[in-house]
Amino acid sequence: MIGMRINESYFSLNCYQFLSVCVYMLTFMYICKIYYVMTVNNLGKNNSILNQFIAELRDIHIHNDKLRFRRNIERIGEIMSYEVSKTLRYKTIDIQTPLGVKAVSVPDEQIVLATILRAGLPFHYGFLSYFDRAENAFIAASRKYSENHCNFAIETGYLSSPSIEGKTLIVIDPMLATGSSLDSVYQSLLHRGNPTKIHVACIIASRQGIDAACKIFPEGKTTIWTAAVDPHLDDKAYIVPGLGDAGDLAYGEKI
Repeated sequence: MIGMRINESYFSLNCYQFLSVCVYMLTFMYICKIYYVMTVNNLGKNNSILNQFIAELRDIHIHNDKLRFRRNIERIGEIMSYEVSKTLRYKTIDIQTPLGVKAVSVPDEQIVLATILRAGLPFHYGFLSYFDRAENAFIAASRKYSENHCNFAIETGYLSSPSIEGKTLIVIDPMLATGSSLDSVYQSLLHRGNPTKIHVACIIASRQGIDAACKIFPEGKTTIWTAAVDPHLDDKAYIVPGLGDAGDLAYGEKI
């Protein structure tokens, strides 16, 4: 009987340990699902020249210089495209030089750069400077406000896009506020196919915008890139502290 009690206690202890391990593993898997399946890269967290360009985009004493504003956005696009390039699939090819042959690794993905007009244009140019063999897609999306200017809907219009079926899609939008524009644009682009991989590139994102993007885009094949994350939105859904209206600062006010 004593031996039986010992065995029963040992069995109960093992069951408890087993259940504890199961709970631990499930918790670990849940955390991985939240934090690792959808990767968010905030490049501004590390000190680099990128932060100088971000500072000038925000600075009210500098950012009204439209040429400089557009160039800084383009520079950020160049830096971000370099970082994105590190995550691509590569293949090795032989290059004939004047003196011999050299094996070189080059990107092995078909890239489509998809830009939201109009603020995204200089950001697009930055990406295109590096991904100069990429195909290009352009889509117009804007906010349509209610009379009280408190609520808005997203209107999409012009769309020019190649097939994105089986390709790597890079969606380029400088400001990720609510994620509403990204959602409308992504749904429109899906009529051109289903991409294998997706990169969402923005310059300044709100925390709400990042949360929304994580729900909009498919897990496991989407990476979000940003140069800065700001804490919240104001009552008109503008990013605070943000930088203002990127489209107006780049190209002038619209009516």
